[in-house]
Amino acid sequence: MIIYGTALLALCHMLGIICGESLGRALGMKTNVGGVGIAMLLLVGMRAWLHGRGRLCPTTEGGVNYWGAIYIPVVVAMAMSQNVISALRGGPMAIIAAVVTVLACGLCISLINRAEKVGSQPADKPL
Repeated sequence: MIIYGTALLALCHMLGIICGESLGRALGMKTNVGGVGIAMLLLVGMRAWLHGRGRLCPTTEGGVNYWGAIYIPVVVAMAMSQNVISALRGGPMAIIAAVVTVLACGLCISLINRAEKVGSQPADKPL
């Protein structure tokens, strides 16, 4: 029955790719725009819809959860490698933008940490 989880993942992936390609063409680009993200949203939505209607047996739900858990890290790793390659090919502007973004995030985190009261304790920490 885990094959149903694979079939549902494949269906959502194909629909996501089709939607991403269509969105890219509508925006005037020759690339897939957000197809993998759309596929993940479809997978989450289909799982919730089927579960809510009682159409998802526990074995199939286990298969969907397994593939959903595997799918996200693989896709993120693939996207990260493409982004690094594109950034290196893009020249110094892409690298400068990355460095500025990291520094801005670090600054924001530092400001948030300093904004906390020095003597305050977290609510979940016992006295």
